[in-house]
Amino acid sequence: MRLTRVTLFFVCLILGLGFYRLGDYLLEGVEAQTLQATEEAMVDMAHLLANFAEQNGQIENVFEGIENRNFEARIFTILKKEVGVHAYVFDAQGLILFDSGQPNHVGQSFLHWNDVSQTLRGKYGARSSRIDEADANSSVMYVGAPIRRGDEVIGGVSVYKRQSDVLQFSADRRRAIIKATLLIGTGIFVLIISVFVWLFRPIGKLTQYARSITRGDRPPLPKLGSGREVNTLAKSLFEMREALEGRKRIDHYIQTLTHELKSPLAAIRGASELLNEDLPTDEKVRFLRNITTQTSRCDDLIHKLLELSALESKTHLEQAHVFDLGSRARTSLQEMKPLAQSHHVQIKESISAEVKIAGSETLIGSAIKHLVENAIQFSSKEGTITLEVNAQRSVALVQVIDDGVGISKFAAERAFERFYSFRPEHQGKGNGLGLSLVWEIAKLHHGEAFICRRDEGGTIAGIRIPLAPLS
Repeated sequence: MRLTRVTLFFVCLILGLGFYRLGDYLLEGVEAQTLQATEEAMVDMAHLLANFAEQNGQIENVFEGIENRNFEARIFTILKKEVGVHAYVFDAQGLILFDSGQPNHVGQSFLHWNDVSQTLRGKYGARSSRIDEADANSSVMYVGAPIRRGDEVIGGVSVYKRQSDVLQFSADRRRAIIKATLLIGTGIFVLIISVFVWLFRPIGKLTQYARSITRGDRPPLPKLGSGREVNTLAKSLFEMREALEGRKRIDHYIQTLTHELKSPLAAIRGASELLNEDLPTDEKVRFLRNITTQTSRCDDLIHKLLELSALESKTHLEQAHVFDLGSRARTSLQEMKPLAQSHHVQIKESISAEVKIAGSETLIGSAIKHLVENAIQFSSKEGTITLEVNAQRSVALVQVIDDGVGISKFAAERAFERFYSFRPEHQGKGNGLGLSLVWEIAKLHHGEAFICRRDEGGTIAGIRIPLAPLS
């Protein structure tokens, strides 16, 4: 996913630079276009006033009392309340004869100004000058037009207007362009990021799913949403994983079953062959008991292998429900009492009420029975085992305590491995599957299994399962 993030970064960077350049280009022309449009209107007005003067009109009459004229004109977002255009009239020598905006200019020579000198030469005269050289916003635009008598230029009129009156329109336009650019840019960025997330987030989930499988976990197929093409890939990956794991499990279990059945089958075969000979009755009884024991061992091995295989093929609990753990524990304990009595072991219980978990009641019951069975096998003769069920914060704790010799640290580290048995020789070799089943059941319930030696002697083994959320 690092390449995805780098790609997304460069895509956003390029788009950001592109939108910045576009915005800069659009904003760069706004002010110039506004001033050009204003100058064009001022040219028309200057020639209208010049024509009015040529018809023996008095320009002073046009501007008489104009400052007292009250009006309101809403031009888009700008409210205009006063006339912003003024004019001055000059003679053939450039002397100001009339100025509607600044009467104190009358009598002064403006021949040095471009709008006056160029107009008197019969050319287009215009200029932009600041009232205050230090203030860029004090610029005033001037446009001149000649006053003729026949073919002779006898003077001129120059119309002028403050740029600040015009630039408020360009400022409003700039804000509109910036807002539109930001909205469009943000929309495109959101769209691009959404597309990247929509496309690559499922791939990221599948990557994590594949890594979990590599670590040996059995996570459920991640939810990728509906209508995604990547669902086809996810389904194919899931089916491939199931096929490979199924084949691997079959090969593993065949090899294990073959290996584990060799010893009991050899014992059964040897005992059956000896039974054909003329043996004392007590010897025949002993061999028959051996056949029965080894047959039971084979049956238990096959049963547990089938149970473990079914658990290992599950990625999640299909029909989980909330149930009382204490009630399930008591039921499992009752089922194990005959085995405890046959081993002369006493069973005690310390079960808290109302310990609720969500999961499979049958599987949890099976895990408890395996824990109790393991404790019975390792407890001392005439000993006692204790089943404890209680809640600790957000976790339900099930633990079985025996008073045997206690498990070694080395054995505790390998106790949940399949087919690893640490039962003492005089008690008969176990199949090493009971605690493996407990481990798998705990994992399916998002919990954990544990086993360790007690300081005061004996072994403690159990599971921790998250409590069901309060409804």
